[in-house]
Amino acid sequence: MADRAVSLRQLTRRYGTGPGSVTALDGVSLDFHHGTFTAVMGPSGSGKSTLLQCAAGLDRPTSGSVTVAGTELTGLSETRLTLLRRRHIGFVFQTFNLLPSLTAEQNVGLPLRLAGRRPPSALVREVLERVGLGGRRRHRPSELSGGQQQRVALARALITRPQVLFGDEPTGALDSATSREVLVLLRDMVSAEGLTLVMVTHDPVAASYADRVVFLVDGRLTGEVLGASAQDIAGRMAKLEATAC
Repeated sequence: MADRAVSLRQLTRRYGTGPGSVTALDGVSLDFHHGTFTAVMGPSGSGKSTLLQCAAGLDRPTSGSVTVAGTELTGLSETRLTLLRRRHIGFVFQTFNLLPSLTAEQNVGLPLRLAGRRPPSALVREVLERVGLGGRRRHRPSELSGGQQQRVALARALITRPQVLFGDEPTGALDSATSREVLVLLRDMVSAEGLTLVMVTHDPVAASYADRVVFLVDGRLTGEVLGASAQDIAGRMAKLEATAC
């Protein structure tokens, strides 16, 4: 278990009860190892976002177990789950979720303030430098491009020095050139700094930056590919979507 940042075992998530219930995840077992970049793909409704939310402790599975940073989440109180997320997990979403009235550096420091800590100025500057925005720290979101706003969101996720970063379509709202810049940045953080990254995406180009791509259909794992090109990933997805129809 020492090399596993996140471990899922027989993970099942059902919504509702009776004949109208929906099984979003159906017995998924999967490991995400330290210092790796994994993309999660599948047709619409395959359970990708549910897997991410359960793995990150944002949603509770119906059955099975989730272990993050050596701690099993099953049975933890909401307070302990919140503390674990603050200490070990970062999040980046398609929507930037920046507060418009705050500067970049104030947005970045927000997670520490919410945890009752004063953000060290040097640390805020450091993470903004890491995402290439050291000279923009006093700009508000309206003064930044979409790609720059996503970089601020990334810096905000990194301020707590998480062991695992979860991304839900983090480049989905960006144009192709800006998307590539963010993906290169994420790839470098995994390769050079040992960050563990799990990213849900529908984009084969984005997925091609990952070490591994795992595929879901109807809440079940249907295989994975390692070091695949965007073309190979797109072909695999086309077959899965044809099967799911």
